[in-house]
Amino acid sequence: MRNRLSLVPLLYFVLVNPSINAPVSAAPTPDEYRKLADEAEAALRHDVLGVWFPRCVNEQRGGFDSSFDRQWRKKGESDPFIVFQARMTWISATVAKRRPDLHDQYLKNARHGFQFLKQHMTDAQDGGMFWELDRDLKPKGDGTKHAYGISFGIYASAAEYDATGDQVAFDLALKTFRWFDDHAHDAKNGGYFETLARDGAPLHLGTLDSPDPPMFVPGSFPVAYKSMNSHIHLLEAFTELYRVSKDERVKQRLEETLHVVRDKIAVEPGCLNLFFTPDWRAVPDYDSFGHDIETAFLMLEAAEQLGIPQDPRTRKVSKQIVDHALKWGWDEQYGGFYDKGAALERAHDLRKTWWVQFEGLNALLIMHEHFGREDEKYWDAFVKQWRFIQDHQRDKEFGGYYAGVERDGTVKDFGKAQQWKAAYHDGRALLTTADRLRALAR
Repeated sequence: MRNRLSLVPLLYFVLVNPSINAPVSAAPTPDEYRKLADEAEAALRHDVLGVWFPRCVNEQRGGFDSSFDRQWRKKGESDPFIVFQARMTWISATVAKRRPDLHDQYLKNARHGFQFLKQHMTDAQDGGMFWELDRDLKPKGDGTKHAYGISFGIYASAAEYDATGDQVAFDLALKTFRWFDDHAHDAKNGGYFETLARDGAPLHLGTLDSPDPPMFVPGSFPVAYKSMNSHIHLLEAFTELYRVSKDERVKQRLEETLHVVRDKIAVEPGCLNLFFTPDWRAVPDYDSFGHDIETAFLMLEAAEQLGIPQDPRTRKVSKQIVDHALKWGWDEQYGGFYDKGAALERAHDLRKTWWVQFEGLNALLIMHEHFGREDEKYWDAFVKQWRFIQDHQRDKEFGGYYAGVERDGTVKDFGKAQQWKAAYHDGRALLTTADRLRALAR
C-alpha cells in the first residue's frame, strides 16, 4: 500500500489547484474530462482511502474503527454500528473490484469486514441484522433492527460477493433480503415497515392519532412511520443485489421500490417528503437537498439495472429533483448545495455538509451525461461543486474531508470521522465520478 501510494500526495497537489473564480467551460473537451477524472482519482486515493485505510481496520475485535481525531489518531473504541461496518465493507469490496492495482489489499479489507457482518451483526437466532452492538459485541437494547441498517447489510454483502465470488456472501445477501421482505414488506400499501423487533415484528405505537409524540431510533427515524431515507437506500441495496443475483423476487421489489420512491416520495415540483404514515400520507417537514440529489442518482441507477435506462418517467422525475435543488438549494456565489430549506423558498440552513457535496458530484455529472447537450448548467455546477469541495471541504493539512463547513467554506467543526461518516459518500462519488468522466472522454 505504501509503495503504491507513495507518489499520490505529490500527484494530488499537482493536479488539484483550483480557483473558485476560474472560468467554466460550457462544452467540455475530452481532455477536460480526463483532467477532472485524474483529480477525482487522486482525491479518492489521498483523501478517502489514504486516510481511512489501513488504520480503521480493527485486527483485535474485528470490523472497522470509526472514531479518529483531525490528525487521524484513534480516539477509542466505539460501539459497532451496522451502517458504518457495512459501508466500510462495501467501499473495500468495490475498490477491490474496480481498481486492479489496489485489488489485493482491499479484497483483504472486504473479507475482514464481511466476516464481522456475518459473525456479529447478523442475528443467528432470529435472522436479519442488528442495528448496533455494545462493547462486548452483544445486541444493544432489545436487539432492535431497522430497514436502513439492513439495507446496508444487503448492499455490502452483495458487493463482497461481486468482488470475491464468495458464495457465503451471496447467500447472506439473499437470505437477509428474504428475511426482511418476509417480515417488513407492506403488502397492502407497498414499501416497507422500518423499525422491527428482534424477531422481525414491525414496531407500532398504538394508533397514529395518539397524542404522544413518536419515538425515534438513532438517525432520526420515527417509529411506526415510513421514511424517504430508508426507502432510497433500500432502492440502492436492491439495485446492487439484483445486479449480482438476477433473482426474480429481488427484481419485483426493486421495481416496486423505484415506483414508491419516484411516484410516492417524490412530488412536484421536484422535492422529496421525509416521512409518511404507513399508507403513504406525507408528514410535513423540510426539504433535504442532499437526499433529493442523491435520490435522482439512485433512481437512474436502478432504472439502468432494470434494463430501462431511458425510462421517460424516471428521467423526468430525476431531472425535476436536481433542477429543484439547483433552484432553491444551490449557492451560485460560492458553489455547493445547502443543507435544507422549505420546498418553495430559498434554503434556511446554509451549512454545507460533506455528504451533500459529494452526492452533488454524482447527481450533476449524471444529469450532464443525460441532458448536457440541451442544458450546460449541470456541467457548470459540477465544476463549481468540485472546486468548492477541494478548496473548502478538504483538510489540506491532515487529509480527509470536514463533516461540515459554513456557507463560505469557513471551518468551525474539524471532525472528519465518526459512526455516520464512513468512506462511503465521498468514496462512492469519487469512484463513480472518475469512471464516468473517463467514459465521457471516450
